Amino acid sequence: MDNSLSPKFLMEEALKNILPAQLPKVGELIDGAILGKKGSCLYINLGAFGIGVIYGKEYYEAQDLIKGVKIGDKVSAKVLELQNDDGYVELSLKEAGQEMAWDELRKIKESGEIISVKITEANRGGIMAQVKGVPAFMPVSQLSVKNYPRIEGGDKTKILQELNKFIGKNMNVKVIDIDQKESKLIISERGVQDEDLKGVLDNFKVGDIIEGEISGVVDFGAFVKIEVPGEKNEDIPQIEGLVHISELDWQLIEDPKQVVKIGDKIQAKIIGIDGDKISLSMKALKNDPWINIEDTYKVGQIIKGKTVKINPFGAFIKLDNNIQGLCHISEFKSEEEMKEKLEVGKSYTFNIQLINKAEHRLALGFGKTAKEKEKSEKEKDKINKNEEKKEEAK
Repeated sequence: MDNSLSPKFLMEEALKNILPAQLPKVGELIDGAILGKKGSCLYINLGAFGIGVIYGKEYYEAQDLIKGVKIGDKVSAKVLELQNDDGYVELSLKEAGQEMAWDELRKIKESGEIISVKITEANRGGIMAQVKGVPAFMPVSQLSVKNYPRIEGGDKTKILQELNKFIGKNMNVKVIDIDQKESKLIISERGVQDEDLKGVLDNFKVGDIIEGEISGVVDFGAFVKIEVPGEKNEDIPQIEGLVHISELDWQLIEDPKQVVKIGDKIQAKIIGIDGDKISLSMKALKNDPWINIEDTYKVGQIIKGKTVKINPFGAFIKLDNNIQGLCHISEFKSEEEMKEKLEVGKSYTFNIQLINKAEHRLALGFGKTAKEKEKSEKEKDKINKNEEKKEEAK
């Protein structure tokens, strides 16, 4: 056989005429045209770089791609070896396809393009899809307002049940994070909503009073579907705000369900706007009971109060329907003693030690003050002496 016609000889001769800087490197993509298939090998004309081959494992892993090509088709492949023992450039179609997919995904992220994906599976943290053949993940937090699961108590099993409903459905999303080395691709439905909301949010500003409907109640507060003034178009994106548990009422709220339920029509004040997040307050529309607190309570005053909550740092004491104070742990020898002397739901005697109207703080001492105790003891002593005199007079 004439060795001058072998692929190895032809490759060596071709490479002699190419500058080192022009040579493809292992790991790079190279373009070529399909020469033909023989057995489990696919041959590709690489022009000045000779002939490339895809065979063995690389052939079988790329069978779906290979089925769709014909002689003359232009393809891109990844260089695995510049020259094997037979003189061919070893190539990978699958890895090239993946490389091209990641390149395209990077362009999609940079451009902010909105793409449609089909949800393939769900777990407790979010939902999965395929984008350009690459697995993508959408955390629950990246779902739109409309699709975000509002589960009381944050029950993960119930959240998963809600997420499973999206499997097989299409969603418009944006790529928000990409890391090829970690095979990480994060997509967001909320990112699409953010674009739609830009114009709609211009209708609102901090200080506005809004009307809305309670759309979800969770441990930390209540979600409110906000009505957009003058807009009834179904294409208008849904606007939602959050009333934090601390903004439901002036008094301490243990469970938001004590105050609101899904479907309730409410009014609230916008107290913050951060991107697409709107913070609301219901208590801001109620009279502040602390404004005239000095008319009812004064430092040194002895009062009765009901224990509503006990924490390691102290106990919250309800004085009336609007005002609560804190009896600090320092009033007791230990947390155990505090729990022995105070029981949730029961009333006890306290003394007011501090009133800070600006910060809505009221500090309580347990029992009477030393001065009041001394006064009480003197009164008891006086009563006892009077009783003794009466007995002696008999």
